[in-house]
Amino acid sequence: MNWRAIAAIARKDVTVSLRSKTVLLPMILVPAMMMIGIPLIMAGVAYFVIPAAAASGDTRELQDLMEIVPMEMVAQLQSMSATGVFLTFMLSYFLAPLYLVIPIMASTVIAADSFAGEKERKTLEAIVYTPTTDGELLLAKMIGGWLPGILVGWVSFLIYCVVANAVAWPAVGALVMPTPTWLLLALWVGPAASALALGVTVLVSSRVNTFQEANQMGGLVVLPVILLVIGQVSGVLFLSPLVAVAVGAGLWLVDGVIFYIGARTFRRSEIIARL
Repeated sequence: MNWRAIAAIARKDVTVSLRSKTVLLPMILVPAMMMIGIPLIMAGVAYFVIPAAAASGDTRELQDLMEIVPMEMVAQLQSMSATGVFLTFMLSYFLAPLYLVIPIMASTVIAADSFAGEKERKTLEAIVYTPTTDGELLLAKMIGGWLPGILVGWVSFLIYCVVANAVAWPAVGALVMPTPTWLLLALWVGPAASALALGVTVLVSSRVNTFQEANQMGGLVVLPVILLVIGQVSGVLFLSPLVAVAVGAGLWLVDGVIFYIGARTFRRSEIIARL
């Protein structure tokens, strides 16, 4: 393996991608909206809407919420006020699957720029003629998207912990983050989801002509996250630490299959032929 060439290509991909507003803006705005904006909205509902509803005797929404609370959380929530129950449930449980959107998004936008962006900038020919094998070039492109993806995910996780604890402390009187499930999402499931989005997007990017096409196709990887959210809202699925471990293991298995297929099918000669 020519690790020096792999590192150089990966470093170049990250540097060039982060100079593009099309890539950089989603990597800033999406985490800010999800990890700061949503918790603040939840705090507004908890401190203003719920007390007003409770004062008027309207507790239907809170009762509906308690019906989908997992049994594992019931004992924890019983001694809390309505505001504390809402904040603890929403911040430490309900929003957990949405976190996976961030590493997926970050890896997707950089990976979409890996080949399709090179084509748009007319710089792909120089890349495909670098002294690397097809496998080394593919690995470099994947590393260039994966590392920033998990880094953005980890920074977003830390910011979320600070914001969530700050807004929940007045009502709960204790830290609500991080939970074991969130730690597993950040350290185990998130990197696997990022790798999945990365593998799909890089392969798609090498076969389409524009950044937008590659980004849209790679974005389909978010659909399983939406299913996780729906499962939690409906009470069908409880994203416990055990489930998080299983989901991560499944994603890593799928990653291995995708990377194997990519290594077997990726040919720079086909890319050159489409220039």
